[in-house]
Amino acid sequence: MGTGKNGSFDIVPDLSQWSIILFFNKAEFPDQEIQHLSKALLGNFILRWLKLFNTKNKFLLLEPYAGHGSWDGNSFVQNRKSEMTVEGRIGVLTRASIRLNRLTAFWKAVPATSKDMHKNDGFIYSIGIGEIPLIKQATFSIWESEAQMKTYAYKMSAHQEVIKRTRAERWYSEEMFLRFKIIKTNPEFTP
Repeated sequence: MGTGKNGSFDIVPDLSQWSIILFFNKAEFPDQEIQHLSKALLGNFILRWLKLFNTKNKFLLLEPYAGHGSWDGNSFVQNRKSEMTVEGRIGVLTRASIRLNRLTAFWKAVPATSKDMHKNDGFIYSIGIGEIPLIKQATFSIWESEAQMKTYAYKMSAHQEVIKRTRAERWYSEEMFLRFKIIKTNPEFTP
């Protein structure tokens, strides 16, 4: 998938970085070493392609523990609130298919919420990704703790306003929110 500039989705793509997200059953891939997992999941063709262009690769092994919604009709966790307490850093994936008649309102709201996220205590890293430019967008972010992520998500005024508007104005035809435990990253990934 393509990525946006400045750690968020953007109308102008960042052609210097790309994203691959794989959901898999960990029982089928018990080896949790990043090097072995990346080869098994990505395959030789993609790994050679990345090597050909001398790319820097950042791998994260994540386990979803809470969330709701779907991505192209697929759900990756049971729709539930987490009863699990996760200590330390977490990852968050927010993804939506934006209704065509709501694109203008959505894109006007992006700069304020993106700016707030980067200023929030506990924010570490984010990347905006999109499978269909302008219409199917996602943000993956890493936070020092779930509590700090929740402060941004539920207490920052710009983000709260967008949440209210998305529901009232029905911006999305599909949405998904997932929280992840960060199991492992490769050494090159040091946000």
